[in-house]
Amino acid sequence: MPSADHQFSPSPTKNETKDEQKSLVFDASFLQNQSHIPHEFIWPDHEKPCPEPPPMLHVPCVDLNGFLSADPLAVSTTTQLVRQACLEHGFFLVVNHGVDSQLLKAAHKSMDFFFDKPLQEKQRVQRKLGDHCGYASSFTNRFSSKLPWKETLSFRFCADDQQATNIVESYFLNAMGEDYREFGKVHQKYCEAMSSLSLRVMEILGISLGVGPIHFRDFFAGNDSIMRLNYYPPCQKPDLTLGTGPHCDPTSLTILHQDHVGGLEVYVNGKWHSIPPDPEAFVVNIGDTFMALSNGIYKSCLHRAIVNSQTPRKSLAFFLCPKMDKVVSPPKELVSSDYPRMFPDFRWSSLLEFTQKHYRADMKTLDAFVKWLSTEGILKIQQLN
Repeated sequence: MPSADHQFSPSPTKNETKDEQKSLVFDASFLQNQSHIPHEFIWPDHEKPCPEPPPMLHVPCVDLNGFLSADPLAVSTTTQLVRQACLEHGFFLVVNHGVDSQLLKAAHKSMDFFFDKPLQEKQRVQRKLGDHCGYASSFTNRFSSKLPWKETLSFRFCADDQQATNIVESYFLNAMGEDYREFGKVHQKYCEAMSSLSLRVMEILGISLGVGPIHFRDFFAGNDSIMRLNYYPPCQKPDLTLGTGPHCDPTSLTILHQDHVGGLEVYVNGKWHSIPPDPEAFVVNIGDTFMALSNGIYKSCLHRAIVNSQTPRKSLAFFLCPKMDKVVSPPKELVSSDYPRMFPDFRWSSLLEFTQKHYRADMKTLDAFVKWLSTEGILKIQQLN
């Protein structure tokens, strides 16, 4: 999700008019070769990349095939590994996941197909202000400082057949034309695979929390999720900027597949750590919404992406989200005198609106959202009176 900041409704700086802010365009084909990058992309010193490569983060490797075998020892080992990781930082790897390797190759290849296009063509699916789907060149239409050095293409996936059939394929065919039919088909299949994998992970999370395999799987059946293609072009000053700023994902669960270029970093125990790419594995992490569903027991962890001066980096990110009208509330088994309610009930659609229209996702998004919810409630009561 968008990179870090602490401000509501970002606005231009004192020396920057609205017209000047809108004129800034992130054209990777031009900027990736520039020795001087625009000041909007330069991050504060305390948030800039580490001068030395960070240590690797030890993340458990979960064998999904072993878990699905129903062998009691394999299930117990898997759930214990996941529980420990989610109590500490919320990141783990999944291998033997059953996702077709050819589908993975096709999905990565399709990113080249799209991001290699001229800027004008990519802008045919330009992301509108306040929306969460479409093409975004560094979010220049929304933010005026600490801009991320990246392009993204985000689109909706819905697992509810009654609401949307082939929603991804139809989106690109309607928006971009016949040349994007195959592109849409590839990502339709990829999203379907990610949705299935997500539900399997939800079974593991449910068992690890003591509520059984069905509760969270059922909650996310018919999920209304977000798929995002990330492209981080080379930057001649990678020590000054970030590909994605430090943030926690507001969504429920992220399933990430990295290409061969490293760049993912996670903040644990007061320092940044790297998670190197592994073509055989998916990186899975807990988001804010699932942290609320677990009553704060499992953690949504701060992470970011760095860039380099030589090689573009690409990644596929599937953000599992519940249906828009689902009420996010922890199961009663996770609420007790030892674990009193940490967050009020809310609908996912409200949190999504908050992050797209009012707040730039960071490490405190959920706390800020709760305050906003309270303010919105007071305003509505005042309007009724």
